Amino acid sequence: MKYLDMTFPTPQQNLACDEALILGCEDSSHSDELLRFWEPSDYFVVLGYSGKIHSEIDLASCQANSIPILRRCSGGGTVLQGPGCLNYSLILRIDHRDPLQGISQTNSFVLGSLKQALEPLIGAGVEIQGHTDLAVGMRKFSGNAQYRKRRFLLFHGTFLLHFDISFLEKLLPVPSKQPVYRQNRKHETFLTNLNLPPDNIKEAVKQSWSAGEEFKNIPFEAIERLARERYSRDEWNFKF
Repeated sequence: MKYLDMTFPTPQQNLACDEALILGCEDSSHSDELLRFWEPSDYFVVLGYSGKIHSEIDLASCQANSIPILRRCSGGGTVLQGPGCLNYSLILRIDHRDPLQGISQTNSFVLGSLKQALEPLIGAGVEIQGHTDLAVGMRKFSGNAQYRKRRFLLFHGTFLLHFDISFLEKLLPVPSKQPVYRQNRKHETFLTNLNLPPDNIKEAVKQSWSAGEEFKNIPFEAIERLARERYSRDEWNFKF
């Protein structure tokens, strides 16, 4: 597996990068699997592919705080991105790999690998909760989602390291659909930061996935095209 540690200047480019990477793998003959890291410098809201603007976001508050609202290609719930978040993206080959044949199996396989990688840093209390959460002490520090093509899948998520969770209360209501372990808790009592340096997390995850070689064939043109034609357009971001 190869790795890419690259953050683009805009949220649109960062979301486009994940999609461009999986499309590049899917449409070419090479079989490289990839691990990418990126860290946002600005706040923005990201809906899952089928997320609904008016029920999952406090639209007036986002507009009052000049928070961009974007939509990603993968499923899952609505999140707030910003400083103190570390994002990772895995591009994994599906062919002949039983753990990746279905959505549930993939969730278990990838989250199990991440749990094992992080426990030396966090402690033995790392838990897989809900469908795609990682938690410690019943408090979530990582949400994850996937997007599947025929030959490859994208599995990506966020680690909360030094994130301003209180800001989240102003922008996103408590979701109506939530995992049982949340118990209708507010964001501030449901989420937690790991308070670890991002480099420590990156190294642990890289070792877990044997990502030792830097990926250099970055599809800049595809990223810019997707950022411009999809992730910057209301037709995409406000489609539901």
